[in-house]
This record gives sequence, structure tokens and C-alpha cells, in this order.
Amino acid sequence: MQAGTLRAALAGIAAAMWSAGGVAESYPSKPIELIVHTSAGSGGDIVSRAVAEILRKERLLPQPVLVVNRVGGSGVVAFNYFQTRRGDPYYMLSVTGTMLALAYRPDTNIGLDRYTPLALFAIDPQTIMVPFDSPYKSVKDLLEAARREPGSLVVANSSPQGTGRMLVYLLEKHTPGAKFRIVNFKGGGDAVTSVAGGHTHFTTENLAEGLGFVEGKKLRVLAIAASERLPQAPDVPTLQESGYPITAGTMRGFAFTAGVPKEAVAIMEGALERVHKSAAWKELARRNIYQDVFLGSEDFRAFLVKRFEEYRGFYEEIGLGRK
Repeated sequence: MQAGTLRAALAGIAAAMWSAGGVAESYPSKPIELIVHTSAGSGGDIVSRAVAEILRKERLLPQPVLVVNRVGGSGVVAFNYFQTRRGDPYYMLSVTGTMLALAYRPDTNIGLDRYTPLALFAIDPQTIMVPFDSPYKSVKDLLEAARREPGSLVVANSSPQGTGRMLVYLLEKHTPGAKFRIVNFKGGGDAVTSVAGGHTHFTTENLAEGLGFVEGKKLRVLAIAASERLPQAPDVPTLQESGYPITAGTMRGFAFTAGVPKEAVAIMEGALERVHKSAAWKELARRNIYQDVFLGSEDFRAFLVKRFEEYRGFYEEIGLGRK
């Protein structure tokens, strides 16, 4: 029997055993692996480790959630690994826009129907961050330089298909003639470190990933891609205020694979909702300037379908669209 067929058969057996009853009484009976497709220090990693720690400290589950970074292939390594665990509620995935991008790629066969959404925790707005001593003092300065000398400015991104990359695409579209040179890193933490070290000119990653550098005066935030100024950062202007009608933010959520028993989904969804209501999460959301929202399993599924359609033009523009 081929390896793929064997894994599918085992997953089917596991799902059948779960459906036989007793899920609510026994789940979880062993540690749960939470898979993150980006490196340590990235936005998804920060959120995943915080949620796992709150689950532990608040004793919201009888077993720990263990964060594992599976980096490579712009998310393909992690997502393919995750999909071999179909129907198994002991594997969770940190959800970002990469899920949507991979659903468009004709080489992955990982559509949205391969997931069971659990909860959306927050929208993490993209920012434009430059080295603290950068000569660019505003978004207009940055874009005018890119228009005068196309390709002269280097932007550090965590993914060629992520929300940060989409923001670069939108900035270029709103500034005819502007063109940036893009360097992709394994995660947002690596991207912002590159900017803080002066190796690249700016990044469009999330503030949480560069917060330590901002506080240490290694990075400066030119603007945030939210619809309005956030109360946690009232001095940071929005892109709209700067003359660019653009919003962009990375979703922070969690999912099981398809085929997980509904009893396990309900247990995990409930535990995650309690995490979201906790004082520890509220403080993390405030500190990292998240747009703090919560959507349960079914509402999150509808959200994903809607955003998938909204991003279609971007994915097709950069060559990810299915033919």
C-alpha cells in the first residue's frame, strides 16, 4: 500500500473510532500539535504561543497545546504535513492569509474544503516600517523615491503571497511608476530584523513582529493599514490619512483539518473563545495593536470564503490564480 493511501486509511479509521462516542468525555487525552508555517518570532508564531500559554495557565484543556514551526515552501511544507492528519483533532493549524493563497495555487490541491475553521482571533494590521534613521519620513517620501528610481528600494516580506506582499502590490498600483524590489524571508520576524539592521529599506509586516525594534528605536512606523487609527497607537497615521485608500491586515486564527468530529470541534472552539475573553489575551491584543475580533467556527468559515473572493484579483495578478 502506498504511503498516501495508508495515511488516508488510518485517518478514516481514526475518524470512525471518534464517531463511536465518548469524545466529549475523553478529548483531549494527549497533547495537541499546533502547526505554524512561519519561523519563531513571526506574527502567527507570537499568537500561537500566546494562545497555547493561556490555555495552559487557565487550565482550559486537560492536555497542553505544543507549537511546532514547520517552515518552508511559502507554507507548503506545513500545510501538506497538516493535511496528512485529516480527521485527527490532535493537530491544529495557525491560520493566516497563506491558507487562501495556497487554495489558489494549482500545484497544491489544498482548497478551503480541506479545513474545519475553529476561530478567528484578530486582524493584525499591516504597517510600513523603516529603519529609525531612514531618510524617508512619510509614506509619500517612500513612494516618490520608488517612482523616481523604480526598483531602487528593497522591501522585506515574509511571503511572496502573503498580506504584506499584497500591501506592496496595492501601494504600487496607487502610485503609477513606482516599483519596489522584494526580498522574501522565512517569517515576519526575519523580515523586520533585516530592516532594523539596515539591510533592506522597509517592510510591510505586522507591528507585533517589529514591536521590540520600535520600542528600542531601531524601527520607525510610517503608517498602519487599518481603516482608522487604533487606540493603542494614536500617533500612528493610517494609510488613508496619508492619501492612500488602502487597508490590509493578516488574519490570526486556527483550524482543524476536514473530517474532525463535531464534538472535538465544539470543545476546541469553546476553549479558544475562553482564551479570547481572558485578561491575558486582551493585554496581548492591546500591546500588539491587533484589531480584536472573535468569530466562531461557522462565522469564520463564511469569513474565509468572502476574503478568498476579495483577494482573487491580487492572486491572479501575481500568477497564483487557477486557470
